[in-house]
Amino acid sequence: MVVQGTRGRLADSFAAARKEGRSVLVGYLPAGYPTVDGAIAAMRAMVEAGVDVVEVGLPYSDPTMDGPVIQDAADAALRGGVSTADVLRTVEAVADTGAPTLVMTYWNPVERHGVERFAADLAAAGGAGVITPDLPPEEAGPWLDAAGAHGLDPVFLVAPSSTDERIRLVTSITGGFVYAASLMGVTGARQSVGAAAEGLVERVRAVTDLPVAVGLGVRDGGQAATVAAFADGVIVGSALVAALLEAERAGTGREAGLAAIRVLAADLAAGVRAAPAPAAATS
Repeated sequence: MVVQGTRGRLADSFAAARKEGRSVLVGYLPAGYPTVDGAIAAMRAMVEAGVDVVEVGLPYSDPTMDGPVIQDAADAALRGGVSTADVLRTVEAVADTGAPTLVMTYWNPVERHGVERFAADLAAAGGAGVITPDLPPEEAGPWLDAAGAHGLDPVFLVAPSSTDERIRLVTSITGGFVYAASLMGVTGARQSVGAAAEGLVERVRAVTDLPVAVGLGVRDGGQAATVAAFADGVIVGSALVAALLEAERAGTGREAGLAAIRVLAADLAAGVRAAPAPAAATS
């Protein structure tokens, strides 16, 4: 079993941010919404506005973690016929910006594509790694082998409910960074970020030197600054997706959606950069 560790582009991104005394900003959008080209433009706009790492969502018909905002966009993408090939094309176009680009996907689409083939195709597209929220660590052996063989970071999740033993298991096979879910439940922007997030980050740091990025709930620059003060990375998804959805529903067109993405991403980037460096980043 090959564990990738922190040798890739994700490690470089976190190391560069650490030298600047700040956290990494990770932005998520699903491939194919509002169209494949529209999603690519939106992701590239995020990077231009200050997002350091991009998560490309692979739309899936039976999500377990996605809240209603992401589900609405993913459903629209699926109705539009988005395919795994489109996701890979999206990764290639976004990775061309120089930002490390991950795929966020449930396990079934990877298995259907073929584990080895998916890893090879993603690496060929310039992908940096994959986040697999529903892949149990105990069953991850074939994926870890394929990811390691193709230089991809396998990113796994921990939650406030994770036991210390579970955190040790997850961090032992994770590469790039540990995804810390800040609260229990599905994704979605919140008025405040769960109080359990900081404690979870501390528990993860007790067993690994991997960077810890917090996701689920961040909706603006103020919240990003709050999370950046104790985490190595801030992950934002639903708020960015909502910006595209609102423009689409208002009928204001693609340019309005891109403008909204740029404004929100810039606000989030400013929040991350304004926050005091997390303790682990200054040690």
